[in-house]
Amino acid sequence: MRDNLHDYRKNYEKGALDVTTVDENPMQQFQTWFYEVKDAGGVDEVNAMTLSTIGSDGYPKGRVVLLKKYDEAGFYFYTNYESEKGKAILENSKVSISFFWPNMERQILIKGMAVKTSASDSINYFASRPKGSQLGAIVSKQSSVVKNREELEATLQALEETYMDKEVPKPDYWGGFVIQPTEFEFWQGRPNRLHDRIRYRIDGLDWKIERLAP
Repeated sequence: MRDNLHDYRKNYEKGALDVTTVDENPMQQFQTWFYEVKDAGGVDEVNAMTLSTIGSDGYPKGRVVLLKKYDEAGFYFYTNYESEKGKAILENSKVSISFFWPNMERQILIKGMAVKTSASDSINYFASRPKGSQLGAIVSKQSSVVKNREELEATLQALEETYMDKEVPKPDYWGGFVIQPTEFEFWQGRPNRLHDRIRYRIDGLDWKIERLAP
């Protein structure tokens, strides 16, 4: 099988980025871009991010997850702690996340350390989920091998009957992680592949802002 993609080219010309105009706080710069992308439209899930971890086999692995909250502490997402990514994070807390927003020709890469959120944070978020999503978290022994889909659906149906008129308790193995950032890179596509790349690196208590070659 062969497919030549040499002619897949695009000229980027929707924006510019400079160290003199970005916010001194990378979290504030993230928020500015996030809402500019959201307001521009054309992206189904603005909060979709690629989470990359290092597994016990030594290989990196990226997958798309949904950002559910961010504040000065970092970026929050929720998962099964016994899943492949959950185990990988608990073994090696160094992770990266990235956002790609083609409607604005923008990308953000973030490095950081992932730690479990508080039990109360996980409980509160779990309680905010639709009941179907709550039950799905119980049904799925995430990343484990299953015989077939029918097995999952049968388990879900039984749980729907059990919790028809009851609140669904959060499983002990399910909860949140917050990624505490140590580095940001904001990428803005530019013509002739001379893209703008602005990096924030933590330097003591402050953020050092630098332009990188494209």
